[in-house]
Amino acid sequence: MAIRTDLAVEAALSEGKNTGGVRVQETDYQGMKLTRVEILTEEAAGRMGKPVGQYVTAENLRLTEDFRDVREHIEALAKEIREMLPESGTVLVIGLGNSAITADALGPKSIAHVLATRHIRGELAKSTGLDKLRSVAAVTTGVLGQTGLESSEIAAGLIGLLKPGAVIAIDALAARNLHRLGNTVQIGSTGIAPGSGVGNYRASLDEKTLGVPVIGIGVPTVVDAATLTYDLLSGIGSSISPEEAESLLSSEHMTVTPGDIDVLTDRAAKLVGMAVNCALQKNFDFDTLAALVS
Repeated sequence: MAIRTDLAVEAALSEGKNTGGVRVQETDYQGMKLTRVEILTEEAAGRMGKPVGQYVTAENLRLTEDFRDVREHIEALAKEIREMLPESGTVLVIGLGNSAITADALGPKSIAHVLATRHIRGELAKSTGLDKLRSVAAVTTGVLGQTGLESSEIAAGLIGLLKPGAVIAIDALAARNLHRLGNTVQIGSTGIAPGSGVGNYRASLDEKTLGVPVIGIGVPTVVDAATLTYDLLSGIGSSISPEEAESLLSSEHMTVTPGDIDVLTDRAAKLVGMAVNCALQKNFDFDTLAALVS
């Protein structure tokens, strides 16, 4: 059994002393811990199960009903997102996941807070003072069981139509540790693989498959039950192996999520959506953007 996690920071921590080809840097900002993990070689990527590229993980986020309460954290996340994006061109923002399943609804819920602007142009834009808005299209893709289409297929069709400069894909993730659920954001330059953390592997959304840069943004909402069992038993001195931990559970694949996941997902979606707005609309200040999406 492989230890399941979508977070590069957790994969880096599990490396121990074997850190060849991986660069890790930690900083603190307004009570938020930022960890930058850069995977430099294909050999390191194979060890960690993550593509070569850059990953930024923000931990200890404050989540509230009003994203104005966490303005400093949002602006810090926006800066990290902006640095991975091209400076110009339309950006297609895609919310991945199933809105009917709370732990998988981050993507669709985040899209509800993303400012779509592609249709605001010409005299309308000038007369409203919005002519400096960057062109943004926002869409949710649903899941294969609902649509009969892979999210990557829908994305490819939209890219062929819109010719965007980049894609931002937002999805719920799986973590290894319970304390990271709902209060951690990962931003990666390598795109995203829907469902990979919980063993439901779907086609990846990345530059190789879509032909444009893809920025992946996610918040962990679940922990694999076998991984959690292994960590808990290891923490009390057990010499159990990952395979033995998995055998303690039923043959059914299970995941664990917090009891207040509905609240965590709603608040994380507001934070991620607003961070995307601030990253894309650098000509507008926070208060103006907050008013536009209210």
